[in-house]
Amino acid sequence: MSYTHLTTAERVKIETYLELGMSIRSIARRLGRQPSTVSREIRRNPGYKSERAQERYVRAKANCGAKTKLDETMRRTIIRKLRATWSPEQIVGRLFDGRIAFSTIYRWIYSGLIDVPTTALRQKGKRRKPVETRGRFNVGLSISKRPSEVRGRQTFGHWELDTVVSGRGKSKACVATFVERKSRFYLALPIADRSAASMEGAIHTVHAAFPEG
Repeated sequence: MSYTHLTTAERVKIETYLELGMSIRSIARRLGRQPSTVSREIRRNPGYKSERAQERYVRAKANCGAKTKLDETMRRTIIRKLRATWSPEQIVGRLFDGRIAFSTIYRWIYSGLIDVPTTALRQKGKRRKPVETRGRFNVGLSISKRPSEVRGRQTFGHWELDTVVSGRGKSKACVATFVERKSRFYLALPIADRSAASMEGAIHTVHAAFPEG
């Protein structure tokens, strides 16, 4: 399985899991990543803070000299084909051979330049271990159903939500994580339980602190 860079949300989770005292192997298992990936990320960023780690990654990426070839027509074509269950390999082979590599499409997806859920990607080779779902909750519209300025990270005040649960899986408490799409600013709020009322309370807290959204 080819390597894909950690996302902003994954870095937030790493920071939160470390604060909960979880081991590298436990963190990797919950992210569906190799322990070496998590260990390397932590070594690169001593005193791990997800915001600093993300900034470091963005700077490194900007300095690599690569220039994106993604225009709006290509972006819409790739999204349409991914939703039609085409793989990045098929998209490149049939439509963009010689212009881009299929790994470039994966990079665009994981960096947010192409805004489709990773579930749109076909499963190739060995499947990742199941990802923890007990702490998930569904509120509001998914990113794919929001206006284009939200998907394109053009305006401030639109948040991605997720939860982090105990590594032992016995506690009802969790940490709700909020990542603002444009600025990549994040919040992590402890929640006593994973009920709808508690989640809505956390959302109201964020909205009250950032009324522009």
